[in-house]
This record gives sequence, structure tokens and C-alpha cells, in this order.
Amino acid sequence: MHDAGIGVWFPEKNLALCMVYIGSLEEFQTLMSNRYVSHYELLALLLGFGAAHSGLASLRATVTEVIGERLYRLGFAFVSIPWAVLNIGYFIAHRYDGMQLWRIQGIPGASEAVWISAALSFFLLYPATFNLLEIAAVQKPTFRIYETGIMRITRHPQLWGQVLWCICHSAWIGTTMPLVASAGLLAHHFLGAWNGDRRLRLKYGNEWEKYAERTSLIPFEAVLDGRQKLDIREFMKPAYIGVTAFIVGLSKAHPIMLRAKEIIPF
Repeated sequence: MHDAGIGVWFPEKNLALCMVYIGSLEEFQTLMSNRYVSHYELLALLLGFGAAHSGLASLRATVTEVIGERLYRLGFAFVSIPWAVLNIGYFIAHRYDGMQLWRIQGIPGASEAVWISAALSFFLLYPATFNLLEIAAVQKPTFRIYETGIMRITRHPQLWGQVLWCICHSAWIGTTMPLVASAGLLAHHFLGAWNGDRRLRLKYGNEWEKYAERTSLIPFEAVLDGRQKLDIREFMKPAYIGVTAFIVGLSKAHPIMLRAKEIIPF
């Protein structure tokens, strides 16, 4: 993580400089085309990933009739994973591009809060309710409705995991780059939540409508109003050990990941 300063820092000089550039259209265009070019490139990468990821998901019913579930899952992973890694690497390499808006490094507890929030976001992004053998296509993947564990809290845990990830990383880094990345990621995840619901409605019809009535999009809404009841036993699964190990491994590899610009030329 980037360490500089104590307390919250708002760069008034940077904002004032930006206003000076706005006074000259030509100079402002030069600023936006040079200083923020990585922002546009990341948005293009995210758009491509979103189109491939959501597009393939939408074609699942049609494609699996021809090639089967296993080949579809393998093809989906073959396209999505490298593209996701490219997006992540590019973001890490350019995370401090653009304007520095604030710095919270040095505030007591800020680092710990960011790490805890980031770890929790991965438990939501990878909710461990799904069969890991299906994800790896070892077992035949299926398309089904889940209503256990974290799905009782929200039927779209990945969406809220991404929201939490974006908040904590944008707060810590403090530049315009994570805000741009967050806009692209959240647009994709909100679209994905809508598209996922649409696909489930088409496949399961009235069964999905009843499921939607029993669950909630907003976290804990269905639990608080009595539609769902949490059962701790549903969270005691081997898959959660795997997600925990992934988070620990990711935290250990974090210093290496932050050197992405040195390792891979972007």
C-alpha cells in the first residue's frame, strides 16, 4: 500500500490547477488526453470484459445445447480469466494515475479497516455456496437457484462484494483511477445482477418469482423482515476454507502484485 502523510489530505492545488486548465480549452484537452489516457484504456478493457463475460453468460442456454455444460464452462473460463487478469494487472500498474483527491494513510485504524473490508468483499465475491467442482468443470456444471448460506443475506452477493471492494480501494488509493475503475466494475455487476435474474426467470418461471419474493437484493433485508432465517451450519462448508486460503494467499502475494508495472510492461 502507498504510505504518505497523516490524516485526510485534499489537494486544493491540484483542483485549482485543473480549473486553470479549464480556462483554456486546448490545454484542458491536452490534460485530459495525456494525463488521463490510462483511464480511457481501463474503461475500454472493462467494457470488453463485460461484453465477453455477460455475453457468454446470456448465450449459455443456446451454446450448452450444442457443446454441453462442461465445454461451455471451460470456454467461459478460457475467455474470462485471462481478460480479468489483464484488467487487474492494468489497474494495479496505473492505480495512482490521474489526480490525487485524498490520502487516508496514517489515520489510526484506516489500514486495518481497508484490509478487513477487502477480505470481506472476497467472501461475497466468491460466496462458496457454489459447487467448486462444478466451477472447475470436474463435475457437470448446472444452472440452478441457490437459497442457502450467504444467499439468504442477499441473492446477489457478488454485486455487494464488488461494491465493498470498490469503496475500500477507492478510499485507500485516493486517486481518480479507482473511481473510474469502480464506475466500470459496478456498471458491469449491476447489469450482471439484472441479467442473472432475467435468465433465472426465463428458466424457472413461477419458481423464480417465489424465490425472489423470499429473498432480497438489499443485504439483510429479507433476514430483518423475517422472510429468511440464517443458519450458521450453512456457512460451515469446506468451500469457505478454500476461500479463506485464497484470501490469505492473496494478502501474502499483495506486495508482488503491487509491482505489476515493474514485472509486466503496460
